[in-house]
Amino acid sequence: MSEVRTVLAEQFDTLEQQHEASRLGLWTFLATEILFFGGLFTGYVIYRNTYPQAFAEASRHTNLLYGTINTAILLTSSLTMALAVHAAQETRSKSLLRHLLTTICLAAGFLVVKGLEYHEHFADHLVPGAHFALAAKPKTELFFWLYFTMTGLHAIHVLVGIGVLTVIAFMSSRLRFSAEYHTPVEMAGLYWHFVDIVWVFLYPLLYLIDRHV
Repeated sequence: MSEVRTVLAEQFDTLEQQHEASRLGLWTFLATEILFFGGLFTGYVIYRNTYPQAFAEASRHTNLLYGTINTAILLTSSLTMALAVHAAQETRSKSLLRHLLTTICLAAGFLVVKGLEYHEHFADHLVPGAHFALAAKPKTELFFWLYFTMTGLHAIHVLVGIGVLTVIAFMSSRLRFSAEYHTPVEMAGLYWHFVDIVWVFLYPLLYLIDRHV
């Protein structure tokens, strides 16, 4: 009973009420994120349909191997995050911490691969600007403007996720979570799954569509 009083905020009557409020708050936040990314996706689709040949040409210069590796990394991280939430629900603290650390390592691996991909684009002069390598092919630069904007914002969300999961892992190491109270773990999991889902849409749009046309 003392543990419940410790984790129960004064504005709530029960842990269940606190949990539902946290869930509602996070889903509201994710709704604003969906609107944010939705605008970028809509703009991308409009321009892709307006300049199909230019976007197909530009997309062939993205690194399919790096994109595929990062897709595999994030899908695996979704699994480890789900396992972390399940461990928290069963008060398996060691397993929870292990899965959280694995998820953090996978997220860091994603950023490393993305960094290698960005380095390759810089080396090949595929960054929009005065020295853009495909300047002779109209509208290909527009593709890379959208590419760097969308993947860059996604990478920022991954970095934020690493910070959140690091805090949750620290709390887990202090045995702060149990079957009775694991709301922060579940909320972090929802955020991380959102980050993964965004990439699931980015991957085909930027790497796969019309690649061999």
